[in-house]
Amino acid sequence: VCISVQIEYLLKKLTEAMGAGSQQEQFDHYKIALNTSREGLSAWELIDLIGSGQFSKGMDQQTVSMAINEVFNELILDVLKQGYMLKKGHKRKNWTERWFVLKPNIISYYVSEDLKDKKGDIILDGNCCVEALPDKDGKKCLFVIKCLDKSFEISASDKKKKQEWIQAIQTTVNLLRVGSPPPHKEARQKRKELRQKLLAEQEELERQMKELQTANENKQKELETVRKQLEAAAARAAEEEKKRLQTQVELQDRFSLELEREKMVRQKMEEQVAQKSSELEQYLQRVRELEEMYKQLQEALEDEKQARQDEETVRKLQARLLEEESAKRAELEKWHLQQQQTIQMTEAEKQELENQRMIKERALQVAMQQLEQLELERKEALEQYEEVKKKLETAANNTKSWKDKVAHHEGLIRLIEPGSKNPHLITNWGPAAFTEAELEQRQKSWKGKKATSE
Repeated sequence: VCISVQIEYLLKKLTEAMGAGSQQEQFDHYKIALNTSREGLSAWELIDLIGSGQFSKGMDQQTVSMAINEVFNELILDVLKQGYMLKKGHKRKNWTERWFVLKPNIISYYVSEDLKDKKGDIILDGNCCVEALPDKDGKKCLFVIKCLDKSFEISASDKKKKQEWIQAIQTTVNLLRVGSPPPHKEARQKRKELRQKLLAEQEELERQMKELQTANENKQKELETVRKQLEAAAARAAEEEKKRLQTQVELQDRFSLELEREKMVRQKMEEQVAQKSSELEQYLQRVRELEEMYKQLQEALEDEKQARQDEETVRKLQARLLEEESAKRAELEKWHLQQQQTIQMTEAEKQELENQRMIKERALQVAMQQLEQLELERKEALEQYEEVKKKLETAANNTKSWKDKVAHHEGLIRLIEPGSKNPHLITNWGPAAFTEAELEQRQKSWKGKKATSE
């Protein structure tokens, strides 16, 4: 991990020196492959990696070489900035081109960039300062470095270089003034502290994993003991099940008789609903044709609309009663299952189970009484449905009377025959609350519940 962090920092500095953008995502993929195989790279492998172009795509060899030299100067030689500028002499006052090299506490200037002929040094300390100068003597981009013993006037090649040099020298002086190390050395120390912290966290994680593994082994032993105890209890329960088998058979026979009776009642109700639905479909088809031909009969059809709403209410009431009946049946099945579970308890709890069974039998009787009450409510709903049907017939007669009156005045008497059957249920105020397909789906649902209860 430590070596990969150093490689990441080196590649980042190289890409920045080459003027490329951030390649963090690309290096993350490479670091994953590196960590899975080994902990680092040799010097030759690092050279091959840089030369492969993986992190220098689109760069020529000269650019890569310049970037490597820049990184080497910064990290190894502590060179913060370097380049050609013009320097004004102290004696002759002439301007001469020199190669300047900025380090953390000194600026050296040479005849050329090969660093063979050194011409002098500018010693930097906290008392030095750098200031920009106006153009003079035909020279532009001037600035001056003031030290305790002397000052140095320098001319950069352009305004950008001038500002970069002023900023770099001022930053170096400020660091000397407060006694701080250069930025790259401070970053190196921070990376070292970060690596130590990551190693400590990794050791702590390994220690926690060992503790969890030990606790897991202990828990497995406890679970094995509990499993053996459960197997012994299951063997005892199997013996008790043989003694309670006769009682269970009697309860099942009784429950089967109750289910058969409920099945017959529900089948009769479904047949009645299907018959009424067929009649209602024919009537709605006739009403729809009357609406298209006699739109002036809206006031008379309002009574028919109200009657249809009452019919929908009754149908919803029937559906609700059927759902409540199904819920009660499910409750009966739940009581039956609870009785079966009660029967499977051990002999030591037999007396307590007998008392609970008596209580649940009383609850079962109460549920049966509630089911009978639902039967009465369903009969009342059928009576209401008959009343609504009579209202529909009255509304149909009123509609026919209005039709005869209009035909008498307009001479347009024409026999209205029932239209073809439509698979959709349409009312005079729009589509019904459900279609014929939905009604068939509900009938299938009822039959499915009936089969499940059986």
